[in-house]
Amino acid sequence: MSAPGLLSWSPGGGLTPVPAAEGPLLAADSWLVRDGRVRAYDRHRERFLGACGECGGPGPRRLMEFWQDVTAALPRTGTWFPRVELTAGSLELRLRLRHAPPLGTEIRLWAVGRPDPRTAPRRKGPDLDVLAEVRARATGAGAQEAVLVGPSGAVLESPTAGVLWWEDDTLCLPPSRLPLLASVTTALILERAVREGIRVDRRERTVAELDGREVWTVNALHGLRPVTGWVGADIGAGPAPRAAEWREWLEGLAEPLPGE
Repeated sequence: MSAPGLLSWSPGGGLTPVPAAEGPLLAADSWLVRDGRVRAYDRHRERFLGACGECGGPGPRRLMEFWQDVTAALPRTGTWFPRVELTAGSLELRLRLRHAPPLGTEIRLWAVGRPDPRTAPRRKGPDLDVLAEVRARATGAGAQEAVLVGPSGAVLESPTAGVLWWEDDTLCLPPSRLPLLASVTTALILERAVREGIRVDRRERTVAELDGREVWTVNALHGLRPVTGWVGADIGAGPAPRAAEWREWLEGLAEPLPGE
């Protein structure tokens, strides 16, 4: 049975346990594993491999060997939130096995939009520590997440999730010209919307302009969570009549890990 811990990878040597280590990351990716099932596992692989390529990481062959060993090492029972990592300096590839935290079905957001502190907003990894600090401030204010905003005050995303909202029958998200992480879960939702003929539009909105709207945060861990409360500003959460059905659909996309 797998146990939480940090595993370092070497060609030919595979994954071996090492002492817990912190330090700068060049790239990272994570996803939910529940009894050996994962949603969009191939997309997380492609995002991580692409991020490694962008920052001068190991070549494609070595990365695929690493990924094969990661896949074999992932637990097939229980609920886990593993993270793959590429470290700065040594270019070490690692797998961090972690039990998943309690999963939520709704969320309260800190309405005090935090200026985006990221140095590499389109690549997951380098800014995880600073984003954790933002999230901790939101928790201290009585929320679960903050909202990151650009210089104009436009909503970008949260420290750990994409932000979507509805304006009448249009599913909205921030414009792609803004510094956004390529969210796997957002992409799945948008693809379904297009298939079903739902209008999708990218709109620049401030936090205040989300007052009374159905707003979702979406990520690989929790899936889809409707915003049920705003903290720190005089705005309210709108009803979320669509959320439950979309959340159930997302959960149904999980498939057995390769090799099962």
